[in-house]
Amino acid sequence: MNAQSHNAAQYLVDRHVAEGRGDRIAVECEGVATSYAQLQRELWRVQSALESVGIGAGERVALVLNDDLAFPSWFLGSLRSGVIPVPLSTMLSGAELAPIVADAGAKLLIISDVYEGAIASIDAASEVETVIIVGESVGTSTDGRISVLSWSDFADESEMPIADTTVESEAFWLYSSGTTGLPKGVMHVHGSLRATAETYGRKVLQISEQDRFLSVAKLFFAYGLGNSLTFPFSVGATAILDPSRPTPGSFTDLVSTSRPTLFFATPGFLAALLDAGAPSEAFVSVRATMTAGESLPANLQTRFASLSGRPVLDGIGSTELLHIFSSTTLDEQVPGSSGRPVPGYTAELRDEAGAIITAADTPGFLHVQGPSAAKGYWQREAATAEAFRDGWIRTGDVYVRSADEWWTFLGRNNDMIKAGGIWVSPAEIESALIEHSGVLEVAVVGARDEAGLESVVAFVVPASGTVLDLAEIEQHCRDRMAAFKRPRRILLVDELPKTATGKIQRFQLRQQLSSEA
Repeated sequence: MNAQSHNAAQYLVDRHVAEGRGDRIAVECEGVATSYAQLQRELWRVQSALESVGIGAGERVALVLNDDLAFPSWFLGSLRSGVIPVPLSTMLSGAELAPIVADAGAKLLIISDVYEGAIASIDAASEVETVIIVGESVGTSTDGRISVLSWSDFADESEMPIADTTVESEAFWLYSSGTTGLPKGVMHVHGSLRATAETYGRKVLQISEQDRFLSVAKLFFAYGLGNSLTFPFSVGATAILDPSRPTPGSFTDLVSTSRPTLFFATPGFLAALLDAGAPSEAFVSVRATMTAGESLPANLQTRFASLSGRPVLDGIGSTELLHIFSSTTLDEQVPGSSGRPVPGYTAELRDEAGAIITAADTPGFLHVQGPSAAKGYWQREAATAEAFRDGWIRTGDVYVRSADEWWTFLGRNNDMIKAGGIWVSPAEIESALIEHSGVLEVAVVGARDEAGLESVVAFVVPASGTVLDLAEIEQHCRDRMAAFKRPRRILLVDELPKTATGKIQRFQLRQQLSSEA
């Protein structure tokens, strides 16, 4: 490769082997350690497999893989050959995966054995010609059009060439977790991964080869991809992978035994850990905890920081920008705030007419530009034009910026509530409600009353073993917020609907209220 070339797999794996770090541990998964030199051979094995089934540069490979060695091997091996990997959610059914695989135009599907049942749905609705199953196949039958193979049948680890790519070459797609309609394929380039590592990874988290990374968020979406692949591999550190579904109990045990230095979660998972009574000694190795996916309520931030004895950072990111672009830092956390733009990124607020808002404490629509921005959406020209404008990405989030440059999330643009003619932030009400010791999680939405006016409704998940007194909750609200902000209804629920990335699906709650009307 010449000096102008850049291949993300070479940067994340080959570079370490070439510079004498091949014996460092790249991946730990279920007690098995894989060095960078061994991982490099797995990449060659993937490249050989791609060649043998006729997949070339620029073609797409759909990945429905658990968080184990197969994921980084196939993701990075594809990049090394100039093939475009498309990681998909392992939480989706076959019927949900099929239209996404079809939209991507993938001819090859790599799938963990536990999801083998999805192949029949994908077979009927896509261009897939070959399926490679990772693990023990039960013997899937298809209509004969698809060839079903086993990953164990591919053993060639001979050295393979690195595709001649640049920072601007198309590299991988991530499908957005959209709340309605078919998710959109977000197209990223080879330079995007390095950009997130050198901005948020190095400048905010101060990552080094001594770090050990553990993420609740899975590799198939942007947050998890950075946490468990880009960041550790960028510095020759170790990613701790867990293929199982995360639970508070299993992750408490995993943190205790694997001893990560950096722990990545969502606000909801931190709440679940506190609710389950996770012991502080489990987090003794953790130097910092990071959250994203939802706004981190101030009370939850301070409670988990007290439990762990280490900084708890909150940040905001997006699939379009690949990872976190605004965050608190190791040295400075303001509970309830998303911090400040990560060095290398620029943010501004605009009003409904598109004019830049310069006054402090004035809500506006968040626009961001930075080095990890995607090229756009696959075959979605109108959506691309709406979100990607003149080098800026319109995030769809409503924020406010204080005079000293702290940025605070108010809600998505379609989640804001206009009660009594005044705009109300769901995030503000949620932060106040979660301060109550008996509240585990809460989601606030707007609903129309009999007169057609919008009012505030709160869905509350009680903490384990707690019987909530609604009158007490109402008094809690009266003590903390103006009358126009207070929920007119408080509904107790067992759980909140969420996307695969942990974001609360408020539209489902609004639909529930509409069906009751």
